[in-house]
Amino acid sequence: MIIPIRCFTCGKLIADKFEDYVRMQAEGIKAKEIFKKIGITRFCCKRMLVSHVNLIDDLLEYNRLQ
Repeated sequence: MIIPIRCFTCGKLIADKFEDYVRMQAEGIKAKEIFKKIGITRFCCKRMLVSHVNLIDDLLEYNRLQ
C-alpha cells in the first residue's frame, strides 16, 4: 500500500528515503550500496523498504467513477 512513515520496530523515519531507494534500485545499484548511501543500518528498517509492495496504483483503478 503506502510506505509507512516510521519503522514499525525502532520508530526511525523511513518514508523520506523510499523514493531514493526505488530510484537507485531502478538504476541497478545493489541494495547493500543503496542502504549505505541513504543511511539505513538497522535490519528492521531495511525490512520495511525491501518488503514493501506498492499497490496504491492498482487499487486506485477500482476507485474511479464511471
